[in-house]
Amino acid sequence: MEDITIDELKTRMDQGEALHIVDVREEYEFDEFNIGAQLIPLGELSDRLDEIEDLKEVELIVHCRSGARSGRAKEYLESEGFSKVRNLIGGMLAWQAAGH
Repeated sequence: MEDITIDELKTRMDQGEALHIVDVREEYEFDEFNIGAQLIPLGELSDRLDEIEDLKEVELIVHCRSGARSGRAKEYLESEGFSKVRNLIGGMLAWQAAGH
């Protein structure tokens, strides 16, 4: 599925849309700054799939610091049968740079 821009995500969050967002950064990064996503570090994703198993058929947005780790997470989740995974382009670096 096509990746998502920070502007699209911010607009949808501002509208109060119920979104499924997973942050694949490390806990210390999440503690420094986060947008309220569910934290599942990339290294733990395979062991914690059961936590998001019910999201296989719905839009699932993944993000990290720059988009690289979440890109790998997207590929992995798609290989596990998740059909609507979207990576946040530019990650938290782009989010913060845009002043969101």
